[in-house]
Amino acid sequence: MTAGLKTIVYPVTDLVKAKALYGALFGAEPTADTEYYVGYRIAGQDIGLDPNGGKKGMTAPIGYWHVEDIAKHIDALVEAGAEVQDNPRDVGGGKLIATVKDTDGNVIGLLQP
Repeated sequence: MTAGLKTIVYPVTDLVKAKALYGALFGAEPTADTEYYVGYRIAGQDIGLDPNGGKKGMTAPIGYWHVEDIAKHIDALVEAGAEVQDNPRDVGGGKLIATVKDTDGNVIGLLQP
């Protein structure tokens, strides 16, 4: 079971320009602002800007489903036909993210708080 699709990460090439654009869209300042990630919390949704997304193979935004047990969900998705794209990794504070591709090549993000 998931807690829902709560995080969306956009790959960006120019973090300064992207931060200005998304700040104007949201009418808000970032809640996280580093050289490797800028994050916003808008209406209960986490929105991230990743300046290294392209280097990681991101070609479009990725939605992250929040799950209690990331390994269990990856195993179930692989058994159902998904392919692991990015194994779980800690992105700070014990938060784990991973991605898999479905049978049509769509990327599914998983996030374990």
